Amino acid sequence: MGSSARLKHLIHENGPLILDGGLATDLESHGAKLQGDPLWSARLLHTNPQAIKDAHHRFLLSGADIITTATYQASIPGFISHLDVSADRARELLMSGVHLAKETVKIFQSGQTCPLVAGSVGPYGAFLHDGSEYSGDYAEEMSVEELKSWHRPQVESLGAAGADLIAFETIPSIKEAQAVVELLREFPNLNAWLSFSCKDEKHISDGSPFRDAVQVAGRCGQLLAVGVNCCQPSLVEPLLASALSLLGPDTSWVVYPNSGEEWDHQQQGWVTSAKPSGWTSDFTHTWLTQGAALIGGCCRIGPTHIAELRKQLKGTSASPPTVGKS
Repeated sequence: MGSSARLKHLIHENGPLILDGGLATDLESHGAKLQGDPLWSARLLHTNPQAIKDAHHRFLLSGADIITTATYQASIPGFISHLDVSADRARELLMSGVHLAKETVKIFQSGQTCPLVAGSVGPYGAFLHDGSEYSGDYAEEMSVEELKSWHRPQVESLGAAGADLIAFETIPSIKEAQAVVELLREFPNLNAWLSFSCKDEKHISDGSPFRDAVQVAGRCGQLLAVGVNCCQPSLVEPLLASALSLLGPDTSWVVYPNSGEEWDHQQQGWVTSAKPSGWTSDFTHTWLTQGAALIGGCCRIGPTHIAELRKQLKGTSASPPTVGKS
């Protein structure tokens, strides 16, 4: 079974597929010092790759069907600037994100079970390390071609390393969505999902209607899913509802919100809350009825949450989907 057909089979026949949670959240809970780092969890690709493999393994044990590479805040210019390495070494580090995840899957799997690896591609704002992935302001000064040029080395490296699909994550603007959709066509053998950062119940972070963003995503048949990530769980239902009529027959929703807590940009930390994280059956089953086929978590969501999510949606403990070899 070819890659595209296999992925579509998994999404439509074995869904919902359970995504992992916040990789940096889990790494920090096990001692990694990532706060304020311009490379975030991607620095560990250079300094402590075993810690990344251990985090991937914990999410696989929790029941994740898809794990995401530690490359959200990784880029060739970023590695060159912050690690003082060559361009060739920077590319190797990007590719190592896939290799580490694949190695972890190989160790974890048994029989015919085969979790998938999504190569994470964050927005240009993640490289800027100024919180602009939640505003998209930078896109006003950049052309679509400039944004495509920025993302191209990351997509090429992750695809060459063997990622099962690409995860364009936390995209805050219509213009950047257009750029990654056009760029993906340059890699016809790659499939992807595209998830947006959103400011309220109807708009992505740059103020554009979510339904317009979904229309842009719908122009590319290689996108198997479109949706939202790193927003409050309570925003997901109205966002999906606002664009439900635009979801194509071969496209699903991908949903992985954060815990619902708020990030304090001045203090560079999360404002903890006594309120529930939002990981309740009321939320997740609603997303499922709206057509969500890939569901997981983002910041502040760890393996325990993912295990709970799998139990809610599939009624089972960890058991990745059974597939034939591609």
